[in-house]
Amino acid sequence: MHTSAMTRPLPQTEWHPALWQSRTASQQPLYADVQALENVIARLSRLPPIVTSWEVEALKRQIADAQRGQRFLLQGGDCAESFDDCTSDKIAKKLKILLQMSLVLVYGLKKPVIRVGRMAGQYAKPRSADTETREGLSLPSYRGDLVNRQLFTPSDRAADPELLLRGYERAAMTLNFARALVDGGFADLHHPEYWDLDFVGHSPLEAEYRRIVDSISDSLDFFESISGHSIQETSRVDFYASHEGLHLLYEQAQTRYIQRRRRWYNLSTHFPWIGMRTAQLDGAHVEYFRGIANPIAVKVGPAMTSEWLQELMQVLNPNNEPGRLTLIHRFGAKCIEECLPPLIQAVRGAGALVLWSCDPMHGNTEATAAGIKTRRFDNILAELETAFRIHQEMGSYLGGVHFELTGENVTECTGGARGLTDADLNRAYLSQVDPRLNYEQALELAMRIAGRRVGGT
Repeated sequence: MHTSAMTRPLPQTEWHPALWQSRTASQQPLYADVQALENVIARLSRLPPIVTSWEVEALKRQIADAQRGQRFLLQGGDCAESFDDCTSDKIAKKLKILLQMSLVLVYGLKKPVIRVGRMAGQYAKPRSADTETREGLSLPSYRGDLVNRQLFTPSDRAADPELLLRGYERAAMTLNFARALVDGGFADLHHPEYWDLDFVGHSPLEAEYRRIVDSISDSLDFFESISGHSIQETSRVDFYASHEGLHLLYEQAQTRYIQRRRRWYNLSTHFPWIGMRTAQLDGAHVEYFRGIANPIAVKVGPAMTSEWLQELMQVLNPNNEPGRLTLIHRFGAKCIEECLPPLIQAVRGAGALVLWSCDPMHGNTEATAAGIKTRRFDNILAELETAFRIHQEMGSYLGGVHFELTGENVTECTGGARGLTDADLNRAYLSQVDPRLNYEQALELAMRIAGRRVGGT
């Protein structure tokens, strides 16, 4: 891949956002028109940031609380966002299901919940192969709307630098609308009925959900009646955005040096993460991530060794800064018993401050007899429950979950309260890449977690 430094002068610091270009960068698209790419990156670098450094620092403080067992992280959203899904209705539905899940978790866990969406920037996806072949024709793989288009034609699959600008615009619009909803009282816990999704009226979980809502409303009314004061904090919530920091030129263009903090920030999102495919110690992604001040996460899979993890923690958080590093493990129900304990021991042995989060989605992907990619709810739940048990048995704390989900009535994962089967998948399978939990399945998982009464350290 051709790389290009940003055109504006960079502050003289030990690290700068283009330093990754001296390393091997995997999972990067190839652009035919280098000049067009450079022009787009230069334009991106001059556009206003999507988030602010004080929002980033506020999230880091909350993650530090979660590391101490005082909060719980809920991170969820689409596998890969689509530009076409940047509509008010779809954004509101994603926000609603995350708010509903967080309401259940607050009630059950008796602690504040950090709400983070896989949204407003989740437009790039890693792929296992650079090309895809159909009927003898090989074309570049679809790498997300930030890079190319899904249609299988040479022009659609060519990497288009203009899509980087479209991605920036849609990310900004998505987050601005989510902020407006939250600031306008959309998340007011006094009135959770305002953001009920239609399914609650016919879900098998309706009675339990209604009991939780009524209990929270009664508690608020009681406290306010005896104190004579309104609980203002319940009228709005903090909401943060996250995405995989995969396309390094895009991330670089929105990385700014904040003079008063004397640190670099990726201001395209609050909470970027590194995937397993790009977590090489000598790779470009680790080099880029080590220099930004954001709270960051690393996906941890079966291939991760104790030595590799300890070195990653040293590179990415050399000062052991609270709130800086989250480890999102994703082993699959079949592998978690074997893979997770050694890594917990490695973290403990290094004396590292991390927040452990469980992604029970990616390790449980499979194909049906008809070749449809899906995930079984029972496997997702099994990995999640095993993760909580292992952390508890080892004196660790599982302080977060990471789900691919949607607020729509899709049929992409089987099982759950409605007992979806393989035959149901064709009814409403809408994902561009990986299967997501629908709103009922997502809420059921939140209720299962809340029922555990997860403790802190």
